[in-house]
Amino acid sequence: MGAHTGTLYGIGVGPGDPELLPVKSANILKQVDIVYAASSTKNDYSLAVSIAKQYIPASTEIKMLQFPMTTDKSRTSAAWRENACTVIDALESGKSAAFLTLGDSMTYSTYGYILRNVQELAPHITIKTVPGITSYQAAAASLNTPLVEGEESLLLVSGVHGGKHIRHLNGKPENVVILKAYRNVEDITAEIEKNPSYTSCVGIKKCGLPEEEIIRDLQQLKTMPPDYWTLIIAKKKTEDGTPKG
Repeated sequence: MGAHTGTLYGIGVGPGDPELLPVKSANILKQVDIVYAASSTKNDYSLAVSIAKQYIPASTEIKMLQFPMTTDKSRTSAAWRENACTVIDALESGKSAAFLTLGDSMTYSTYGYILRNVQELAPHITIKTVPGITSYQAAAASLNTPLVEGEESLLLVSGVHGGKHIRHLNGKPENVVILKAYRNVEDITAEIEKNPSYTSCVGIKKCGLPEEEIIRDLQQLKTMPPDYWTLIIAKKKTEDGTPKG
């Protein structure tokens, strides 16, 4: 360990609109030596970098860390550890670094895996995490529809495995957000339709981006080409029986 190690900042850049990036994060990006972001093994593109680009000085080094798009846990775990080691090496040399992630830095985030590995491998490293606006918060704002009111509850689930979570809900949470619907939209919407409790359902694609789409008809959503940036908000009836949203 060197005499001085840099600080790692975890930054959630928000859902897509650069103006939704927190002021604190913008100020950090002006000062760090390196900006890291995740990319697939097929290319070096990062939407997170694209969103934050206007806040990153031209002289700042930007490095892509490749993560394999696979369900093989041995491969993903190895990639997380290898990438964490890359970040640690930079921090050990005294450089400060930011890791960018879409939405919030602590919600279904690649940063979470980097964070855990850095904490395990180099517990002496200082880490500061800045929260970001999530896609479902931005979606609710676009819809002008509250996510929760009064004593209601909100369930946030992943749609990676289709309607698996919906099947076991029995209409108990008043509000459900399904993130990462992607190729499983048909299975997810089918499960929602089986549950008569959720009368108000909306699909949102590319929330916060110029191409944002709001789809209020689940039948239409089923027929649309799959899009990675797809989420669904399902809400129950109000106490007087009228649909919410």
